[in-house]
Amino acid sequence: CSRVLEGVDACAPYNTDWMRKWEGRARVVAEPASTEEVSAVLKHCDRRRLAVVPQGGKTGLVGGSVPVHDEVVLSTRRLDKIEGLDEDTGVATCGAGVVLADLDAFLRDKGFCAPLDLGAAGTCTVGGNLATNAGGVRFVRYGSLRGATVGVEFVTADGTVVDCAGTPLRKDNTGYALPQLLVGSEGTLGVITKVALAVPAAPSSVGVAWLACDDFGAVRRTLRLARTHLGEVLSAIEFLDLPARDAALRAQPDLSDPVEGGSFRVLVEVAGSDAAHDDEKLNRFLEASAEAGAVLDGVVAASTTKARELWRVREGVSDAMSNAGFVFKYDVSLPPARLYDLVDEARARLAGFELDVAGYGHVGDSNLHLNVCDATGYNAAVHETLEPWVYEAVAAAGGSISAEHGVGQCKPDHLHLNKPAAAIDLMAAIKRTLDPNLILNPYKVLPAAAVGRPRGFPLFCADDERDDE
Repeated sequence: CSRVLEGVDACAPYNTDWMRKWEGRARVVAEPASTEEVSAVLKHCDRRRLAVVPQGGKTGLVGGSVPVHDEVVLSTRRLDKIEGLDEDTGVATCGAGVVLADLDAFLRDKGFCAPLDLGAAGTCTVGGNLATNAGGVRFVRYGSLRGATVGVEFVTADGTVVDCAGTPLRKDNTGYALPQLLVGSEGTLGVITKVALAVPAAPSSVGVAWLACDDFGAVRRTLRLARTHLGEVLSAIEFLDLPARDAALRAQPDLSDPVEGGSFRVLVEVAGSDAAHDDEKLNRFLEASAEAGAVLDGVVAASTTKARELWRVREGVSDAMSNAGFVFKYDVSLPPARLYDLVDEARARLAGFELDVAGYGHVGDSNLHLNVCDATGYNAAVHETLEPWVYEAVAAAGGSISAEHGVGQCKPDHLHLNKPAAAIDLMAAIKRTLDPNLILNPYKVLPAAAVGRPRGFPLFCADDERDDE
């Protein structure tokens, strides 16, 4: 490998996540610059039974990309070449370490755009996006990243290179869809080195509305009206409660809320190719929402600058909550009728603590982000009050304990709440087939009892004191 970092100080930035919630003690970081170098690193580690943690931009919420112990970190950030765009097929090919915002900028220069957008777009990597099947704010328009994945090149634990991105055709119905195994696998089945994505044409017309709704029932009615009246031009529909809004505004004093009243804010974005047509549809939607009593007040951004300011309020919530104290963050999906109930129930359970509890997210995808912030720091009693109750409550309501951020090291022991034993056993069998020595991202995704450990070999570089896991 052409670049290897060693030692506590050199490896420190790779040992913790952006929330500083998880921290490993890796003493070696490999930064390969090619697929061949990735292969050599994995071959070396597999032969010596050294555990490896693939790492991209470290923007996840579940600790999937940071070591649990002293695993070797394999950073993909130097796999940062954008190979090109086939403008006839609309397929872009790039290295796994390309930053999402850089890919999007490259595509927009050519009249296309990335099929997802995230608040962390300036930091997250495309390979990491695929490895976690990232969602984002425009899922309602472009669907999941899984659906946009045309091909993936990846390296298995023993160093074998599997190139399923060399012929990036939109239609290729030959054999098993191996790239789909890697999407959402969180680095436990192989290391993604190159991706081929189907990318949409960039819209030439974008409009943003900011609305006030009285209660969450009104938010749901607004969503239904948006789908009915906006149809194909609906690009995003987000919601936030007042505690979430207030946190974002406190952290960004140059911003303000242009509407009044109600307990919720809804951001609606339309995007298309005909400004007059799109504006007309947006105005009809706003009129229908007002007539139906779903919306109390609302504004349409008068300029691109104003639209960006509204997006800054919505996208600023997560960082604002994190910077205000220790935050428990939950990314879940729930049936629409139950989506906000979890926030109300959390507030009731936590009534004896001094906390900020906020709910926001992608209402078009029924994806809730529940944030619980303690300005005084970590509190074990709060933690015990929240978990495992949050996960059990979500499962009982028919939801998923992870909507878009994966399982990581945070949720393996709760996977059974969403997946039956037969499914977990099959996942474990796939894991053992592709990674028989279990070196890839151990302690992540699957419960340890399902995967087991290889006999006769130490799993980590240093002494492993957590034999009970």
